[in-house]
Amino acid sequence: MSGIWLGADSFSSYEAGIEKEWLVGNGLGGYASSTVIGAASRTYHGLLVAAPKGASGRFLLLSSLDEELSCGEEVFSLAVHKYPGTVHPEGFSYLDKFSLTPFPVWVYRVGDFTVKKKVFMVYGKNTTVVLYEIKCGREEARLRIYPLVNARSFHATTRSGDLDFFQEIETNGLRLESSNGFVFRIKSNLEYHPDPRWYYNFEYGAELKRGLAFQEDNFNPGFFEIGVKKGTSRFFVASSMEDISSLSLEDADELYTRAVYRQNLLAYNSMLSEPFALKLLRATDPFIVKHPTTGEKSVIAGYPWFSDWGRDAMIALPGLTLVPRRFEDARSILANFSRNCRRGLIPNSFPALGGAPVYNTVDASLWFIQALGRYFAYTKDLVFLSDVWNTMEDIIRHYSQGTDFGIGMDSDFLIRQGPQLTWMDAKVDSRAVTSRAGKACEINALWYNALKITSELGELLDMDTANYESLAEGAASNFEALFWNSEYNCLFDTVSTDTTDEAGNPLKDPAIRPNQILAVALPHTMLTPYKEKAIVDRVEQDLLTPFGLRTLSRDHPHYTGHYRGDPKTRDRAYHNGTVWPWILGAYVKAYRKVHNNSKESLEDMRSLLLGFDKQLEEAGIGSISEVLDGDYPYSPGGCPAQAWSVAEILRAYVEDVLGTKP
Repeated sequence: MSGIWLGADSFSSYEAGIEKEWLVGNGLGGYASSTVIGAASRTYHGLLVAAPKGASGRFLLLSSLDEELSCGEEVFSLAVHKYPGTVHPEGFSYLDKFSLTPFPVWVYRVGDFTVKKKVFMVYGKNTTVVLYEIKCGREEARLRIYPLVNARSFHATTRSGDLDFFQEIETNGLRLESSNGFVFRIKSNLEYHPDPRWYYNFEYGAELKRGLAFQEDNFNPGFFEIGVKKGTSRFFVASSMEDISSLSLEDADELYTRAVYRQNLLAYNSMLSEPFALKLLRATDPFIVKHPTTGEKSVIAGYPWFSDWGRDAMIALPGLTLVPRRFEDARSILANFSRNCRRGLIPNSFPALGGAPVYNTVDASLWFIQALGRYFAYTKDLVFLSDVWNTMEDIIRHYSQGTDFGIGMDSDFLIRQGPQLTWMDAKVDSRAVTSRAGKACEINALWYNALKITSELGELLDMDTANYESLAEGAASNFEALFWNSEYNCLFDTVSTDTTDEAGNPLKDPAIRPNQILAVALPHTMLTPYKEKAIVDRVEQDLLTPFGLRTLSRDHPHYTGHYRGDPKTRDRAYHNGTVWPWILGAYVKAYRKVHNNSKESLEDMRSLLLGFDKQLEEAGIGSISEVLDGDYPYSPGGCPAQAWSVAEILRAYVEDVLGTKP
């Protein structure tokens, strides 16, 4: 599988090093993640962040492993920590190479030593393993490794008075139990020496920038130590919520071989061979996880802090599971959300990864039908289609008759909804930044598309679909007249259902936003080719950047070109200019469509998408960020690894550029 390699010039300073982050997942929602220089810059960074069964959320257990090599009076520390006013130690000064092939690998040049370190997680287990290969040019040296541990929600911070740890010494390792009930082990083929103490005032720069809590303490239970002789020696340290007391170096090597084999098998089964596509394929894997309560598969919307979100899961599903040919996972994800459908609403989120579902969304259900249509296009799975048919019927019935949150169909066959129910759902305090209450252009594009897909799939099951066709015809007959903005030759973003102008006409929002691109890109659309081309031209002119579409045109008074600052400042910018990569997938499809799939449009879109190849070496290494600034140089922000960003760029590249479709 294609990899990513970075040289010392990428992390020549602390400031440069903390801008690049890596992450590996375990298929349960747990993960290991930090910056490429090993310095935690977020509360979410750690070598073992676990999602224990039965617990609500994810928890940091192993913060870091601080490696130290010594020979005589010389001591070389590979660790990097930020404290108030200083960085100590500065182990990044020894870092020579970093690669992701498919798991993170570091190469340090330290005096007469070369240290190669690999980190991976055991799939399906809350277990992280670190493998070391040390080439020593001296007769004898010593290696010490100091684990820093915690036991807290990954959203929080800890002070030394908040927790106590009790350790039980095992052969070359220890069993730790925290006063708040977490039990985990650390094991090595180095000798363990207990020496408990707290380390104070670690600082997390990313949280400081975000206006959140950024200082904490970590507990060090002791250290692992061994003599290193001239030549090559190999060691491991593993941390787990499982019983790993008998784990050996040979076992650790076998686990690594299996982990690499699994990644290679995913690549083989995908039948993808193009290097850029394979890089994106590797990035898809951590997002697909086993739901802790249902046992079905789900989708983590973004790492490190998101849980599973219905809208994100449905939009990302084709790129995460269908393009890579993970059809069983796709079916399981759809079944999971179908089972949790209530009053026609697919859950907006499971807030704590397994927590009770929340339903405040208007578009997740419509995206569910779109995802189901794509699933059937790839698999022709009539049996599963029959299993979830009642969910599709339930969605259409409740949307047409009315359901929660003011969602329902008016006499013009178009859907209205209450505030803050679309994907542009940021709020400051209790007030929506972009309310979008009323009728939204993309919601009604999705509604028509859902009706047509339900009709098509219903016919395959010998169902009576006349009502769906009638509803679709009604929506199509009114959509253009309501939403077309002749002044700007594109769509109004929203139309109010309870506010009118002086003439008694409903107020229409002329803000140029990317939502309208879906009225061109979805499989079933309602506009003439001329007007579809006009929309694409308007979006290209006002919203297109190299890494996605701005959420608002730059000439709008609310436009905000940078996504940064405290939570309130960021939320105001979230959908008022900030660039989102995920919706670029729809733009690529729409652009190819309105240019009649010409060779020129193919090369234009190929060039646009390949611009992300370099982006894979920024922010979240090997992944694509949640958002970027609307203004040059389009700096990344939000989550460094976002499911629908990765999924839609992969899907668009494979389906719309490489031409590999069902």
